Amino acid sequence: MVTASSLAHSFNAFVEAAGQFFSDLAAVHWGALVLGLAFFGLNLTLRSRAFFHSLRAAYPAVSFQWRRIWGAYVAAVGFNNVVPARGGDIIKLFLTRSSIPRSTYPTVAAAFFVEAIFDASVGVLVLIFAFSRGVFPKPPDFGKLGSFDIAYLADHFRFTLFLITLLVVLGLVAFAALSARAKAFWVRVRQGVTILTDRRRYLHEVAAWQAVAWLCRAAAFWFLLDAFRVGGSVENVLLVFGVGQVAGAVPFTPGGAGVQQALLVKVFASSAPTAVVAAYSVGQQIAIAAFTAALGLGAVVVIFRFRSFREVIDAGRAHRQAEREAEKARQPIAEGVAERAVARRSVRY
Repeated sequence: MVTASSLAHSFNAFVEAAGQFFSDLAAVHWGALVLGLAFFGLNLTLRSRAFFHSLRAAYPAVSFQWRRIWGAYVAAVGFNNVVPARGGDIIKLFLTRSSIPRSTYPTVAAAFFVEAIFDASVGVLVLIFAFSRGVFPKPPDFGKLGSFDIAYLADHFRFTLFLITLLVVLGLVAFAALSARAKAFWVRVRQGVTILTDRRRYLHEVAAWQAVAWLCRAAAFWFLLDAFRVGGSVENVLLVFGVGQVAGAVPFTPGGAGVQQALLVKVFASSAPTAVVAAYSVGQQIAIAAFTAALGLGAVVVIFRFRSFREVIDAGRAHRQAEREAEKARQPIAEGVAERAVARRSVRY
């Protein structure tokens, strides 16, 4: 009953904030909104270029187009902003894999990690700043927020600890299984992070692009804060970054919408009216989700010739299943070849 009540409260709060946003739609500064979305798109473009450079280091002898990597990147972001649980990463994995001849899923997936290094470093600094300002709730107080997902995890510490432990155990089991059964798998994983072995190249072709992308993202949120009358400033942008870091850790809603709304209202309680902040939290989420979804769907249709995100997911599953069946078909052949080689060596000696 408590869980149902919390969920209902979270849903009602979101509906009220959405109603506030649509009722104040005429007060939105549309020029600032357009600039904010333009900088957000530029941020994604720069990040896709860094991802492209990681892949190019992994496959130096293969020719492939950046526009297809860009399309896979924005398609994933667009899908993640409208569907929970980060299903867009599957879309990015399949579309990127299909864009690079003779590439493999482990190598492409490992290239995701290269981007995460810089983001994690910046994310830690952002969280340190956010908590040092005194307006960010402490982790034990997350249970008092109006968002069901993060409040539930904060109130049920044992369940949260069990969930984290389960994920760690599953990760260790998968690691052990793959280490024992597929040495070739880890060779492909190392191939995906090849650029990390060349520090100079990593700094110039990945970290530098990501740094500029973060600046563009900061400009995007600055204009979005102005567009919804909260007020753009360096401090406010960094607080929005901090909210985004927490929301990204709880992927139960599209783009962490519920968590973002609850945290933004708390963080900006002293700097803007609650109704304005609530309208901003929902309005920003709607604007970014609509923009990235349209951009991603456009890339899926124009670049990859699919008609919908669902068609991409279905094609990815079918392709992966076909690869598994092909591997099973090749395995008996490989074993037969090995057996014949052993027999010839026995006869020879």
